[in-house]
Order: sequence, then C-alpha cells, then structure tokens
Amino acid sequence: MSTLTALARAEAVAAGHAQRITTVRHLHVSDRPLVFLPLSMAGEANAPLGALVGTDPVEPKLLVVPQPRNRDQRFGFAAELAEVLLPYLDSFRGVTEAVAANRGREVRYRYVDAPQVLVPNSAGIGFVRLFGRSTRFRRTDGDYPVHPSVPLLGQWLTFLADRAEHPGSGMLLAMTEALGLHWATGQSALEDAHLAALLAWIDPGDGLTGADAAVVAEDPLRWPPAGPATDPTFDNEILAPAMTAYEEAAASGEEVRRSRARGVLEEAVRSQLTPTWELMWRGVSLLRRLPAGARVDGRWAEDRDVFSNFTLYVDGGGYPQPRRDGAVNAAQRLHRLERALQSYAVQRAYDDPLVMADHRLTGEAFVGEVTLADPHRIDDSGKRRVLRPRIQVTTGDVVLVTVGAVLHSPSRPGQKARVVFVTPDLSTGQTDVVLELSGGLGRSLSPAPGSVPEVGDRLCYTTLSDSFMPPGEFPSREETPWTHGGPPQAYEEPVAPSVEDAREEWA
Repeated sequence: MSTLTALARAEAVAAGHAQRITTVRHLHVSDRPLVFLPLSMAGEANAPLGALVGTDPVEPKLLVVPQPRNRDQRFGFAAELAEVLLPYLDSFRGVTEAVAANRGREVRYRYVDAPQVLVPNSAGIGFVRLFGRSTRFRRTDGDYPVHPSVPLLGQWLTFLADRAEHPGSGMLLAMTEALGLHWATGQSALEDAHLAALLAWIDPGDGLTGADAAVVAEDPLRWPPAGPATDPTFDNEILAPAMTAYEEAAASGEEVRRSRARGVLEEAVRSQLTPTWELMWRGVSLLRRLPAGARVDGRWAEDRDVFSNFTLYVDGGGYPQPRRDGAVNAAQRLHRLERALQSYAVQRAYDDPLVMADHRLTGEAFVGEVTLADPHRIDDSGKRRVLRPRIQVTTGDVVLVTVGAVLHSPSRPGQKARVVFVTPDLSTGQTDVVLELSGGLGRSLSPAPGSVPEVGDRLCYTTLSDSFMPPGEFPSREETPWTHGGPPQAYEEPVAPSVEDAREEWA
C-alpha cells in the first residue's frame, strides 16, 4: 500500500465514504461485457454448483448442477456454459482492421473488438483457471466422452485465465480488483475482497455512511457471498435438503416430482447469485462513469492482438495448453509478465497525476515551473553541431535525481532530459534543476515550434520511462539444459494429449 493510498483510507473513514485514488479509469470497460458468477460446492475441489452468466443485466442465464459430485452432470454444466460463452467469443470475430507491422513494411489484421469477461473476485478467476484445466483435455470419444464443445471451452477458459495474469489486460477482470484500483475505502484490503462491502463504501446510498452500509452488506441473508464459495448456513439449511430432495425424486422415477425438486434447487441457487448479479452491473456502471486514461486503448489493442492470434491458433486445430510450461516457456512467460508489469506501472503514472504523486513522494519524479530557457543552445563539443536546448525547472518537491540522470516528461514522451545541475536552496525549500533536452526537437539546428518548454510552463519530470524495452534472450526449446529437465516433449503428431493429461488428483 502506498503512502497516498493509506492517507486516502484514513480520509475515507473521516468522510464516511470511499475516496478516489485515481483521476482516470485505468482499464477498459466493454460496451458488452459477459458477467460470469460461478458457485462451487463446499468440500469438493472445482465442483461447480451453479452459475449466472450473460450479457444482459435483466435476463441472465441460470446454470445448476443438481449433484456436483456426479461426473456427467459436471461436464453437462460445462456444455451448457459453452453454449453461452463460445457464441459470445465468436461474436467478436466479424470485423477486422489492418495494422502496420515491421515499421510499415508489413500489414497484419486483428479484430476491432475483443471479449471481456467479468467475475466478482479473484477467487472467480481461480475458478475459471481450474475449470479450464479440468475441461480442456477431455475426450469426445472413448471412456467418459464429453460434448465436443467442452474441450474447446477449456482452451478458452485457460486462455482467459492466462490473460488475467497479464498486467493491464482487460479480458478477464475481477470486479473487486477493478474497483479497488480506483477507490480507497475505510476498511482493510481483506474486507475489500467482499464485493458488497466494497460497493457499500463507494456508493453507500440511503443516507448511510460507508461503515454503516458495509455492516448491512456483510449480512449473508441480504447479500450472500459473491462466490465461488457459498455461505455455510445456506449449505446446511437450504442447499443440502434441496439436493437430498432432488436425489430422492430422481431415484423415484417420477418426472413431475423430479421437476418440482429441481425447481426448488434452482431457486435456492438463484437466490444466492441474484444479489451479486445486481452488484456486478452496479460496479460496471460506476467504472463507466470514469474517463478512460490515455493509454487504456493501447493496452486494449494488445488484448485484441492476442485474441486474434489465439483465434487463429484454435481455428487451425491447435492443441490445448499443456498442464505445465517447459523451462524455457516458463522463463519467457515470467519475463513477459515482468516487462508488462513495469510498463503498466509507468503508463498509469503517465496517465494519472494522482498515481504520479506517489512517485513524487519517493523522489522518482518532481513537478515544477520552467524559470529559465535557452531553446537555441548548440552543442559543438562533438564531431558535429547539434541542438541541445537547456531549461531550468524550479520545484518544491524533494529531488533525489543525480547529475547525468535521464528524465522523461509524460507530456513530452518523445523527449529526453539529462540532468546538468541540481541546486537546492535551503532558505526557500526550492530546488533548481537544469535539464538538457534531446529528441523531439525537429531536424534542424532551430527547434520546432512548441518543442522546447517556455518560461512559465509547469511540467513533471520523472525517471520512469515508457520507452521500448528489448526482450530478453533465452535458449530454444531444443536447447533446454538438462538441469531444467532437458527438451520438453511437444504436443506433435503422433504425441497428442492423452487421457493421462486429464487426470487430476482432485478430479
């Protein structure tokens, strides 16, 4: 937790409602997201009990598994889920756009939009990951065959769960994390994982304070848990008797009795999911009210690229993702995530003065006013004369940068500023920083109009850089050292995924 976030939490307690910790929205919100609320059976690993899913806030589709321990019913649930999710994914495959690649020498195509799936919390993302793992290797023939849509569903669920790990991605989002990125409440981070309590602080309503509204939200009878875990009292007093009644009705062979018992079970599951369904769309509405950051579209374009590429892979008959990455793939994936995390942090700071304020407190950035400027300065110390303007920025922030450091300004992303002098004035608490500029000045020895800051301009300079970071170098799969298991076995003919791949200790 940053210093400013801690301060915002204290202010939330004093004000009685959550405080904004950003000025813009740092994630993409789709015009047509798919909301997925899964429930799982207590005491059974990854055993789905039911779900509400759909894109219409008014008419969600209810899926129920009368007996989650029954293998056929579990994969019947997967087939029903596929009937909703797969057409939703396909609906984004209609229109493509041309994108210049390889510095304009090539053209590639990607879809103009991509799917966005919303779940209530991080445990919901965990459910998606595990359910994808338990379905993507299933066979459509032989012993225990499943519907052909089930393994395809598993591939897409795994794809979405992998994208959820990518910083800045918006294809699979947990609502609690999305809201917590933009608001600070007066409760702990653990309590923020409760969707109803989190929204109670952000939008208390009815003249209540955030704390009072959160107390009401923690009543499981009024606001059941957002899943996938259910409330123990509901399990013991409502769910267990309803499941027992259904099993007895199914065993009796009386269709009317079985249908009536299933209806009771469905209503029980619906009663647990409907309040969360309303909360999810309330959260979507709150996020949509925030203006999007300048770099959100760029990150969504990356999601569209990845979605387009994976669609081509699936259409080409690509095998499901392996249970475990090989050593090289794992290292490459970790490296990509680390680079994405660093880039995401920089982009958020560039888009948002409140996020940048945290870096100002740590000395990684400062904001000041240009007090002197020499826009026509020429540096002739090298083999040829080059334009190197200098400016002096006076700031009241703590300046910890050293002479020679290269700084960047969010308002001038193509320009670098090298620190020439840092002169603090102890009597006034101000610091004068002299910067030498390069890049983005034009191609002549005279600066292009507006390329050099003028006296009176107020600017932010930081050590954070959003410039291109070259990828790391890794050995090929075939060169995996023996210390890391040697070259992995690829899913290539005739070595395709087998029944063993589908075996899980908890399945």
